[in-house]
Amino acid sequence: MSQATVFIEYVLENIVSEPDQLKINEIQGPEESIIEVRVAEPDVGKVIGKSGSVARALRNVVNAIGLKDDANYSVEIID
Repeated sequence: MSQATVFIEYVLENIVSEPDQLKINEIQGPEESIIEVRVAEPDVGKVIGKSGSVARALRNVVNAIGLKDDANYSVEIID
């Protein structure tokens, strides 16, 4: 599990109201890794945030982690 996945897991466990429903799957690709995030239905709004602000912030920090690790990550929130 990459540092980006560990970071997302830590942050989202503290945001969602049902952390036991949190599922994170990292799919390694040749050029980029996709991090899929699944949460319980009531928590989708919390993870996305108003106008996508929380999701955008997560993606920005994950991109910064990717620059440090010399890797490309894409975060997808699956509802």
